[in-house]
Amino acid sequence: MMGLNGKYSVGILLTFTLLAAVMLYGFSVVSTVTGIKGITPNSFLLSRVAIWMVLAAVFLYNLFIEKEPFLLKKEKQYSIVFYIKSVISLYLICVVGGTFLNILLQFLIHEQTSHKLVQLTSLFKNDYFLIIFTCFTAGVVEELLMRGYIQPRIEKIYNSPVLGIIVSAMLFGILHSTYGTVGQVVIPFFIGTVFAVFYKLYSNIRILIICHFMIDFISLMAMNFIGIKHLSVF
Repeated sequence: MMGLNGKYSVGILLTFTLLAAVMLYGFSVVSTVTGIKGITPNSFLLSRVAIWMVLAAVFLYNLFIEKEPFLLKKEKQYSIVFYIKSVISLYLICVVGGTFLNILLQFLIHEQTSHKLVQLTSLFKNDYFLIIFTCFTAGVVEELLMRGYIQPRIEKIYNSPVLGIIVSAMLFGILHSTYGTVGQVVIPFFIGTVFAVFYKLYSNIRILIICHFMIDFISLMAMNFIGIKHLSVF
């Protein structure tokens, strides 16, 4: 029979494969099933629903195959003040660090803004439900799977907290490569590393979900009102 580490390995592979498949082929599948042509607000909404289905699939694998707690790291409780300070600190670290990396990439390789991101941004114009649902999906699903599920299992398999942090951050960055630019890999890798270190130190996934939602929500709202071309340097 497969040992627990083997089950963890299969679960990690399942999680990454399903997420990558949704990122790469989600719109094609939605188009085939529904007949919706191109990327529209409705097809994008359905592609986010597919991401929730990935979370459900991993949850079922954990429940019936691993038979272990979904979150191997027990959630620690903190005060409201700690929540506020942590969210603000993480947000500032990610935004300032991401901006610096983006400027550095612009200087080194003169990278253009992601065409896919520009295309997707037009879908969010004044569609506040889509903005909130998209940010909520990213915050909850990505944090539960990348930090809550994958990171501690890699740490258990290799008995290495450092590998847990690095590998989970690398997978997080690779998943964003579908946007087609180096920056959309490097910056998520940086954010994934910051989040993974926080999760290792403080064992609280809720704070990361809130901060992830906040980063995406503020970014999408800014692009909604200002436009991505004016924010491209950031």
